[in-house]
This record gives sequence, C-alpha cells and structure tokens, in this order.
Amino acid sequence: MRVLTTSLFALTIAHAASAEGAGPSGPVSEIVTFRLVEGTSTQAFIEAADDMGPFLRSTGAMVTRTLSVDDTGLWTDHIVWTSLDAAKSAAAAMFERPEAGPFMAMIAPDGMDMRHAAIQLQQE
Repeated sequence: MRVLTTSLFALTIAHAASAEGAGPSGPVSEIVTFRLVEGTSTQAFIEAADDMGPFLRSTGAMVTRTLSVDDTGLWTDHIVWTSLDAAKSAAAAMFERPEAGPFMAMIAPDGMDMRHAAIQLQQE
C-alpha cells in the first residue's frame, strides 16, 4: 500500500507541474497544501522534511522554504524558486532521491494540492 500511495503522490505532483504552461521566467512560489497520513508523528515529519533540505539547496534554484501547519492539521510547504522551470526540474528529480521516500510516505495523497504562482512583490 505504501508504494501505491507514494506512486499516487508522485503522479499528482508530476501532473501539477506539467499542467502549467511555460510560465514566468522570474521567481515563482510553489505552494503545496496537504495533510499527513493518520498517525504520523509531527516531529518525524518535520525531520523528514528537513532531510530534504540538502537536496533542495543543491539545486541552486531554491530561494527560501517555509513549512507551516494550521490548527486544522492542513500543512503548507511554500518554496520560492528562481523560475518555474527550476521548480519543475526539482520536482522531477525529487522522486529519484532516497530521502524523498520517507517524506512523501507521510503525506496523505488525497487532497494534496500543488500550484505555482509568479511572484509580484516580495518583502523581507
């Protein structure tokens, strides 16, 4: 069942990334909302998410990443990428990374939503 869940998750992300057009050439936000598989430890998930950091930084295209959760248990993984192409490339490469397995296995594929948006204003 875990393989099927991970495969469905991979297909969802691949579809979301490929469904978008050529898009903007400037920085984009990748916004992924999801819930965790029932019974998943929050701490274990945060550790698995943190384990993705070296890969994300190695792309040279990740600007920032924020992982948050609201009081209903809806998580948001918000990554700013240098371009839409860079975001798509990282999404495709992620599935070949061994550290992605534990991270993706903790995310419930039902209701997961991924989108990209061209950044219009960014303030620090």
